Amino acid sequence: MTKYLTNNFSIINLHKKPSAKSEIVTQMIYGDSFSLKKKTKNWLKIKIKEDNYKGYVIKKKFSQYIKPSHKVAVLKAKVYKFPNKRNEISRLTFGSKIKVLNKKLNFLKFQKGWISSEDIKPISYKEKNLFSKINIFKNVKYKWGGKSFKGIDCSALVQIFLNFHKKYCPRDAKDQVKYFRKNITLKKIKKNDLIFWKGHVAIAISNKKLIHAYGPMKKTVIMGINQTIERIERTVNLKVIGIKRP
Repeated sequence: MTKYLTNNFSIINLHKKPSAKSEIVTQMIYGDSFSLKKKTKNWLKIKIKEDNYKGYVIKKKFSQYIKPSHKVAVLKAKVYKFPNKRNEISRLTFGSKIKVLNKKLNFLKFQKGWISSEDIKPISYKEKNLFSKINIFKNVKYKWGGKSFKGIDCSALVQIFLNFHKKYCPRDAKDQVKYFRKNITLKKIKKNDLIFWKGHVAIAISNKKLIHAYGPMKKTVIMGINQTIERIERTVNLKVIGIKRP
């Protein structure tokens, strides 16, 4: 049976190679779990439980596996030293998972501190509309490999919302376009459909508009669907390779 550890840090970078100068390929957010593949003096080669992604993290004191009870349902949730809104000690990003140990007034205690009960939902919570809260990421900085309010890339924006609703989703756009099987034509596109180009993905928020973490604009933006298709073709000569319904 595979032994898992749990990330007990707000955000951890996963590198392609065991070097801080190596490309950041993804991140683990608080509560993500992983198995160990290899250890060196300063680095761990790991495999993330949620999406099977492999890479290297700097060696830290990670927690033994923790089964979560709740998840963060806002863009960034403040963590406090005590059950009041003073002495903020850190922040957890959307989708982070915690195990609640105690409750006091409107605050819940977990391993790292206290969090407002308004900011979290039970781990089993799901909505019919998978991307209902997608607008919370509007204007968040674009960051290659990013998965948080500090910076996010296009495929992570898709993945974190599907993971939040307890659905598996590959990490990279090239794998997502293969994973989702239901093909849609541009004429029939509707809210929550995914539009793919080579190495890029956007989420339709209506049959006219989309949202995506867009490198050239350095942030997550809402744009017209036709405008985006035309712009990407004009600037980098890429056509849409698929429209999928998750």
